[in-house]
Amino acid sequence: MKLKMNKIWKMLVVVLVITTTACGQQRGGQEGPPALPTAKEIKTMVSDLSKEILLSDEQEAKVLKLYTAHFEEIKEKTSAGRPDRNEMEALKTSLEKEITSILSKDQQTKYASFLKKKPLRKNKM
Repeated sequence: MKLKMNKIWKMLVVVLVITTTACGQQRGGQEGPPALPTAKEIKTMVSDLSKEILLSDEQEAKVLKLYTAHFEEIKEKTSAGRPDRNEMEALKTSLEKEITSILSKDQQTKYASFLKKKPLRKNKM
């Protein structure tokens, strides 16, 4: 009887440890905004966009400049602490409008589809 009780207690402790660990991992996700992309990552983002909506070299250079400036502005805003969510959304919307303004009608349609499939950042900005 005592041996069975010891086994039950040991199993209970193991289950408790596993459950606690699993719950801790679920809550231990990223806190705060995601890390800003590096220059290389920004180039990759623009390159992906270019392939998707067929940007000209001139358009690609303009979009790269817009993305770089956008993330620099985000960096400035986040360096002083946690920025206002509405302000970040406004910056994102502004970037999307600026990009749309340099695209042809056909590219604008493709860009809208691209944004639905692949937003600027998968995580919150």
